[in-house]
This record gives sequence, structure tokens and C-alpha cells, in this order.
Amino acid sequence: MTKNDITTTSTRQTSRTGRTVMSSDRTRRAIAKRLTARTSAMTTATLEEMSRRHSWFRDLSAEERSWISIVARSGIDGFVRWFADDDAEPYSPIDVFDVAPRSMTRKISLHQTVELVRTTLDVVEDRIETEMPRGDRQVLRTAIAHYSREVAFAAAEVYARAAERRGTWDERLESLVVDAVVRADADEQLVSRASTLGWRPGVNLCVVVGRAPTIEHELHELNVLRRDGERMQITVLAALQSDRLVVILSSHKLVDDTATVATTEALAGHFGPGPIVVGPVVADLTLAPISARAALSGARAARAWPEGPRVMAAVDLLPERVLSGDEEARAWLVEEVYNPLAAASGDLMDTTVSFLDHGCSVEGTGRSMFIHPNTVRYRLKRIQDITGYSPSDPREAYVLRLAITLGRLKK
Repeated sequence: MTKNDITTTSTRQTSRTGRTVMSSDRTRRAIAKRLTARTSAMTTATLEEMSRRHSWFRDLSAEERSWISIVARSGIDGFVRWFADDDAEPYSPIDVFDVAPRSMTRKISLHQTVELVRTTLDVVEDRIETEMPRGDRQVLRTAIAHYSREVAFAAAEVYARAAERRGTWDERLESLVVDAVVRADADEQLVSRASTLGWRPGVNLCVVVGRAPTIEHELHELNVLRRDGERMQITVLAALQSDRLVVILSSHKLVDDTATVATTEALAGHFGPGPIVVGPVVADLTLAPISARAALSGARAARAWPEGPRVMAAVDLLPERVLSGDEEARAWLVEEVYNPLAAASGDLMDTTVSFLDHGCSVEGTGRSMFIHPNTVRYRLKRIQDITGYSPSDPREAYVLRLAITLGRLKK
């Protein structure tokens, strides 16, 4: 939290100073000299009062308390310099916070900083009443009232600037995390970075890919998307990549494709027009590239199925992904559909092929295989149980046909 970061010449010129309450330079500097002799004792008394009043101060580490003591001493010395108003050594109350590292705005909240300032000024005011000459007290009471207001404004400015910087940094870090997932560069270091953004490890997640919102609304939409995610108890990391929006959703509620699609549908308004593809659920951020690959592949292939819903799981686009060259989709259809069907007893493979060849006709399949139609129906039910796809559904029949073709080619 450097002086150059948070002060300007105009700020220093417009700050109220001790000259406001005491115009005589000679008298003002004499009072300031008497104050200086008591600053060390005031600092010690402030720290004792901080420990007595505030439990959060007692819970700080020794290093953090030492920084608080430096800020308190800076505030007291600053009051003396502010009151003296020496043109050779110009001073602004914002200088109080220049002595602390920038990271202190993360460790100490604005509310706690206000408590620190209030306690410090209370101690100074008490010492003025008990230790300063009677003739100095009235002017110093007026001065401390003015100074406290200036310091309060300075604290607000420091935290506003820190929040602005932190917001920019968080957005950059969030983009780096999402980019690492897309590039399949996820590791424990990535988890550590994500944790600084509030990411909780060991919670189910999925990657969602869709068109980016319009340029004039994209930053607003990302902020609202994160806020809506919080309202739904969903952790959201989002980043724009060219014309697409990549979002990582995390929640214990994301247990399967049905849950992820339903959640994404509630957030679909934050994407641009066009299909939105949801990757499979994975258990940890280090596995997120698996979900990202599927979602990205589905987003590329989705234009081949314009009749599909706007929000769909990547698994719903397996045929289109295979035809666009996705080897993982090809392997999935062979391993999860073809192989179980080929290994099943009861002529299920032959029944599937015959049923598809006969236009999904139960009677036609029965005649060609010399079996009763009810036997065909029984086998169709078993085929669905084993593969997860029903030969009677046109879309799922397409998946089965392609899986069988791919499996036979792999032999």
C-alpha cells in the first residue's frame, strides 16, 4: 500500500490541517513539541487498550500485532505532524497507512481498521485531557476531531483502492485457473491458486462451455453469473476465451448429468446465443480437464445437432463428437456401449442390429429372427439396461448404431 498508489498532490493540498484550528505557527508548533514528548507513552497505552477492547487483536499473530503497533504509532506521530502543519514536511492522514504492507488489507478488515483508529484517537484524547497543559486542551480537542475525520476518509480510500486492485487481480487469477483447466495443466499448484478465490477442494464439479455474451455486457454478465451462483450455493469460476465462455461449477449438488444440466439451465441467461454444453462430473479440480475436454468437444460438434436442446450434456453429443474426430468419444462408445452389448448373452447384439435394420419394428425383427414379438420386447429392455440406450428411441438408436459400427471396426 505505497504512497504513490493511493495519494495525489490534489489530495494533500485539500486535506484539512492543524492550521485550520490554530492559525499561529509559533503557538501551534510549541503545542506540537509538547505532544511529541508523549507519543511513545500514547502508543504503549493504545496497544494495551486494543488488547483490552478487541478480541480479534488478541487473536492476531505476533507479526501482525507488530504491524498494528507501527500503524498506531504512525497515527499518533501523524497527528503531531498534521497539527504542526510544517510546510517543509507536508503531511496527509493517508500517510498513516503507508507503513503497513499491502497484504494487511486482507488480514485486517475495514471495520477492524476503524476500531483501531477509534481506539488510538480515544487514547490520544484521554492523554490530552490528563497530561497536556490546560491551555492546550481545547484546541487539541478540536484538532483531534478534525484529524479523526481525515483519517477515517483515508482508511476508506485505502480499502477502496485495495479492493479495486484485488478485484483486478482476482479476475486475472480466475482466468489463469480456467485456462489451465482448458489446457489440461491442472495440478496441486492450480488447486492452491484456486483456493485464494474461495474454491473448496474435494467437491464435485463440471465444466460448461457456451458462446460468450455480447461484448458490451460481458463483464457485467460475469459478475452477475458469479453472484447468481453464490445465491444457488454454487461456486463459479468463469473466463472469456475468444468468443466462448468457459465456466467451472462446483457443488455437492452436482452428482450427475441431470443435476449439472438443470443447474446450468438456471444460469443459461448469462451465456450468449447458441448451444451450451456441460462436461461430465468429476470429483476434484485436478480432474477438471476431463470435463473440459468433453465440454469443448461437444461445443465444437453441437452445430451438427441443431435440433437438440440449448443446454445439453457432452455425453448427449457422442455421435457428433465422434464424427468430428474426438477419440475419447469414440473410445467411450466402444467401451461403454459396444463391449457390454457384445459380451451379453441372449443374442442381444443380433437383436439390436436386426431391430435397427427393420426400421425399429418389433414384428419385423421377430419374423427375421424367428422369435415371438414379446421376446423381442424383452430383449430390447435388456439392451437398454445394459447400454443405457433404448433402441426404440430414434436418437438413442443412432448412438447404438454408431457404437456397433465403431466396435466392429476396432476388431
